[in-house]
Amino acid sequence: MNGRPINILEFPIHLGLRKKAGDIEPGVRHLPGWLRSFGLHERLHSATVAELLPPDYTMKQEGEPLLLHVPEIAQYALQQAELLGEQLERQPEHLALLLGGDCSILIGTMLALKQRGRYGLFFVDGHTDYIPPSLSTTGGVAGMDLAIVAGMGDERLTHLHGQQPYVEQSHIYCVGNREYDEPYVRPVLESDVHYVDLQAVRQQGMAVVAQNFLDQVESEQLDGFWIHLDVDVLHHDLMPAVDSPADDGLYYEELTALLQPLLNSKKVAGMELTILDPSLDADGTYTRPFVQWLVDILS
Repeated sequence: MNGRPINILEFPIHLGLRKKAGDIEPGVRHLPGWLRSFGLHERLHSATVAELLPPDYTMKQEGEPLLLHVPEIAQYALQQAELLGEQLERQPEHLALLLGGDCSILIGTMLALKQRGRYGLFFVDGHTDYIPPSLSTTGGVAGMDLAIVAGMGDERLTHLHGQQPYVEQSHIYCVGNREYDEPYVRPVLESDVHYVDLQAVRQQGMAVVAQNFLDQVESEQLDGFWIHLDVDVLHHDLMPAVDSPADDGLYYEELTALLQPLLNSKKVAGMELTILDPSLDADGTYTRPFVQWLVDILS
């Protein structure tokens, strides 16, 4: 990495997911503490500079089509954006590392960045998360977060502080999707998002895709960029402790080749981690190597 100190912000919201049968609530809310228990904070020599606990998980659905927890997620995003914005203003030389939580934390993140200037987004996920509410089978906002920050979706989430869109479609790289059903990928294909699915990123090369994004950041004279990392982009054998597992996925060596050039850039404002569910990895079999990878790539 480029030697910048790291500040950790903990945003363990779980309201964007539909709970599994028999669950009280999605287990991703425990991710920050789980990573701490494996020594992440200590090994990165980092302090938690902000923490925002989520509202109660109620399974409340509203709207047409029905979506989960929209008012609560909107309020959380506003509070998250304020905390992140304050941190970026106070210590811009630090790299912000956000620990979710589910992928709905992207809303507050990109809102905070939009209020600071023009930022790009390198979105690494095993899904596109770029669908309208009408295509959602769960009503979970965490499955539509990329669409929301690009301005598509429920206006209670897309128009916070009148800032819609929080990031321009053409300033987004969506990398790593491996859900290839045509109706699912059609919205992102019809957008101006730079879409590079799992097959394509392997064909083009990890470093090439990363450099193409960095070249755009420079050519568009963006103020910076953000990295979103949903751990379900990892190969299923390496990280099955996620809410929507699928076959295949990136190996750690591939993910390093993809993200290291970005983390070496002076333009990166931070990175967020989402979806690892401690309740699905009770003995840490999958978390332990993930934390080691994270320490290695951030050190």
